[in-house]
Amino acid sequence: MVNTGSFLAALGIFGSAFASDVAIEKRQSGDPCAKVGGQKWVSPSDLRACFTSVPVDPVIKENIIEVINKTLAFHTSVNYQISAPEPFTEDVHEDLLKDLARISGQSYASDFDLHIDLSRTLKRLNDGHCVWINNCYDSLFLNFLPIPLVLLTDNSGAQTVNIAPEAFKVASAEFPDQVDVWQAALPENITLESLNGATVSTLDGKDPWVAINANALITGSFEGFGTRQNAFFSSYQRSTSTWNYIMGNFAQQSLPLSDSVTLEVQRVGQQDTDKITLPYRARIGTATLNFTDTQSWRNLNCKGADTSGFASNSSPDSSTSKTVAKFRQQPPTPAKSLQKQSLNVMLDSTPLTDVVLPPELQPASPPLNGSFGVGQFFMLDDGITGVLALGSFSGADFDTMESSLLEGLLGLKSMGATQLVVDVSNNGGGFICIAHFLHRVLVGPKSTSDPQAGLDTKARAGPLAQMIVKRIIENNTDPNVESLYNPLQWTNASDVPFAANFDWLDPPVRLTINGHPDAFSQRLGQECVPSGFTTTPPDEALFEGSKVVIVNNGRCASSCSLFSITMAKEEGAKTVVLGGKKDVQQEYCGTVGGQSTDFVTISSEIAAAGLSDNPLAPPPLMVNGVQGITWRLGFGIDNPDEPEEWQDHPADLNLPLTPELVNNPVAIWTEVVKRLL
Repeated sequence: MVNTGSFLAALGIFGSAFASDVAIEKRQSGDPCAKVGGQKWVSPSDLRACFTSVPVDPVIKENIIEVINKTLAFHTSVNYQISAPEPFTEDVHEDLLKDLARISGQSYASDFDLHIDLSRTLKRLNDGHCVWINNCYDSLFLNFLPIPLVLLTDNSGAQTVNIAPEAFKVASAEFPDQVDVWQAALPENITLESLNGATVSTLDGKDPWVAINANALITGSFEGFGTRQNAFFSSYQRSTSTWNYIMGNFAQQSLPLSDSVTLEVQRVGQQDTDKITLPYRARIGTATLNFTDTQSWRNLNCKGADTSGFASNSSPDSSTSKTVAKFRQQPPTPAKSLQKQSLNVMLDSTPLTDVVLPPELQPASPPLNGSFGVGQFFMLDDGITGVLALGSFSGADFDTMESSLLEGLLGLKSMGATQLVVDVSNNGGGFICIAHFLHRVLVGPKSTSDPQAGLDTKARAGPLAQMIVKRIIENNTDPNVESLYNPLQWTNASDVPFAANFDWLDPPVRLTINGHPDAFSQRLGQECVPSGFTTTPPDEALFEGSKVVIVNNGRCASSCSLFSITMAKEEGAKTVVLGGKKDVQQEYCGTVGGQSTDFVTISSEIAAAGLSDNPLAPPPLMVNGVQGITWRLGFGIDNPDEPEEWQDHPADLNLPLTPELVNNPVAIWTEVVKRLL
């Protein structure tokens, strides 16, 4: 039996890890879910006993696998991801269809064990668009420690793993009702606050990098290994109302797989090391419907919605479930904008955090005119550097984002800014056309920004996708031009709009990828018509591309990647990754895609075309889950014949973080200017 108590052991769990524990727990307590029901905080072991008490239902298991399989028919990257091109061949080599067949035939001790295998199988794609999330388990409770970690660099260039200098302030503000629990676990001569900044020499008896690298193999979301290492550590993000603190994979987990962790640490100002053991504590998720026992847990949080009754003229995005919205890595966004605008945004099993960055680390000066929710404008003390902190490419009304971005950038120029720092730390994407608009506003009208400020793309042209297009053309099943498959939505590679009766998927472009035949649409051109912007971009550049620096911790995805790549590769913008391991290449973005979507949207497309009974259509999902996909895949800039997804994006600077810089946005921006501008 696998020991599930330690942090390191939990990183390797899958299969029948919990079988013996479950049987014992059920014999002793009857319904283990009654012990955690109605509680705000529980021990991970008690929550795990609840989760593992439910056996696999073979009907539900096969339903999940069928839904994933048939939704993947619309995922453009399936065959590419069997073995990605260099430099990501070692990072992406997952044959999903083969592994789903394995899972279908494999036995599991519990439904939870099945979920872990499904989740980690999809995460091996290292693609934040194509993930499997089950609301029954993922982030139902969140597993926390009070000691987020950071990677610091000293004056000699040596790097050490440390407890964040601000750890106690974060924990005491966010977990005031649990601080005493953690304090009681420490030796009498050690306070929780005294751990701030401590150097970590071992984690569960091994070098911390053993855990960091093991976590990088299962966390998913990004192709770059360095970016997945960085996910272990704490960071920050601008949200709609404040600056949020990202705890990192060590101090916050979406599943209750770790009970405790033992660290050997050297506290600041101390010569000797101390060995400490701290328990993880699981807190109920903010969107979890409270329950009292197994039946109420399953009924309230686990059952799937009926996806078979979408109206034939419903917008795909308007029918997106609350569960999809919960796990999208974007703040809540007005429904009218979601209905009208295309998205390219990550999904993650951990929803966006609401932990707050300590006030003393937030910018002290008030944001300038044009600032809005996720977008804040500042001027640095040098009088020539403007800053745009942009936590998402959505999270506000689309028109508001356009007008506010232009107002704020013009305001910076009027104050004397000649150079710009754009901080997109932990930006998971959003509206595709906001990425195009921001690019166009910054560099003015030129061949790389007008009419196409993004990437040409392609969609997958499977049999069912081709049927949807034919139904739209022949039967007028999309009179309001809301479908992703309506030819009126798209242009050809020369940016000429398709006619209403043009079948853009027939004939398909047939390719063989990693030995597998595949079919795609013709090349699609610009999708964000400059004349269609509700705010008119200026007729000249606001900043030279070489005077723009894009800053993040590598976790810039989807529309954030589309913006960063085109600015870096076409306009000469500089790129910075914060605090990565110095001997590992740092990618300034990942999970590029072209346009993302999900099972719910695909189901509504199929239903609107009257094809729900087609044997190729995925059935209604019986659980409250999310299967994401990359619906369109962008072509590259350096190699325009291949997807940009697996082309290289090395950062110009891997900025070493010190205690003075870490998680301090203004200090970081100032240092970036010194080094690059």
